[in-house]
Amino acid sequence: MQNDIPLSLYVHVPWCIKKCPYCDFNSHEKNDSFDEKKYVEALLLDLENEHENNRDRRLSSIFFGGGTPSLFSAEAIHQVITRAEDLFKFNNIEVTLEANPGTFEQDKFNDFRQAGVNRLSIGIQSFNQTHLESLGRIHDNKQALSAIETAKNAGFENINLDLMFGLPQQTVQQALDDVTMACEFDVPHISHYQLTIEENTYFHKHTPVLPENDLIWEMQTQCHNLLAGNRYQQYEISAYAKHDMQCTHNLNYWNFGDYIGIGAGAHGKSSTASEDDNLRIIRRWKHRQPQQYIEETLKGDAISGSQELTQQDVVFEFLLNALRLRTGSSIQTFKNNTGLDFDILKQAVENIDSSLLVLDKNKIYTTDKGFLFLNEILENLL
Repeated sequence: MQNDIPLSLYVHVPWCIKKCPYCDFNSHEKNDSFDEKKYVEALLLDLENEHENNRDRRLSSIFFGGGTPSLFSAEAIHQVITRAEDLFKFNNIEVTLEANPGTFEQDKFNDFRQAGVNRLSIGIQSFNQTHLESLGRIHDNKQALSAIETAKNAGFENINLDLMFGLPQQTVQQALDDVTMACEFDVPHISHYQLTIEENTYFHKHTPVLPENDLIWEMQTQCHNLLAGNRYQQYEISAYAKHDMQCTHNLNYWNFGDYIGIGAGAHGKSSTASEDDNLRIIRRWKHRQPQQYIEETLKGDAISGSQELTQQDVVFEFLLNALRLRTGSSIQTFKNNTGLDFDILKQAVENIDSSLLVLDKNKIYTTDKGFLFLNEILENLL
């Protein structure tokens, strides 16, 4: 049963050149404590320990996230990919590296390509210089443009561009200009998501003036239509792809697949058969601070905490993820990835209005209206 569930690998690189004021991820400004060699040593040991719990399983994707993974050398990235391949015996899988403009050098990205990375996710956020400055980005608009060309010149065809909307003082036309520019590069994937103010960020303490909700709605709607007009199909709330080029790694999250998380603060989810042949679904997370992660991992104790999900947790988390997908998820995927019966899912959603959510013997998915009011559905589930 366990081997029927897809398995991905997430590798967290926790350093950035500068912490963005809106970012609530586990990222830290690069300083004298940055030690690539020691961190990679810890990552490899962490990976080997995780393999002990996932023997005879193959990886379906690898994702280097952060932070800014492109701060690492190509050799460091290559070491992790090579060791993962030795342990999990995969072939021709999607290997994504997150990269920010301002860390792009042609030779380095040629080397990333040779190291085994075959997909880049570039954190553009905006092509507008004023908005880049308001977001505290380290790159300017010229570097944003040249980063995409650098990636293409390095031989990358599978490229995602991250864009944000609802930025301080942003107009609808400016949001459309960003999307128009991204579409002109004809990359296969664009992520388009709203700036939100999260706790424990600089913006939470010093909140900038953001567009009114009606204006944000107009931005989202018009940008969605513009993307659709350029043959980008929305397959998740914030994700658009051409030619069936959806992100394999993220699809596994949204379909409640398993994933290994290595690196400082990384989270993982694993499913194992219990004695009564049901699935035990366990989440584990690693020590959050980079130096502590390195020290504890090298002593053989990378795990900071763990939690076994209850049946109620499993159903809610499945729906929380799967309903983000425009087409929802199949009932067979629910059964495979949760180990639960259809009747349990049916009972969980029985009070949701049929104008918002559809459940039949083959699929569960939101209606067009339900997709717009997903938060309302999830609140009802809670």
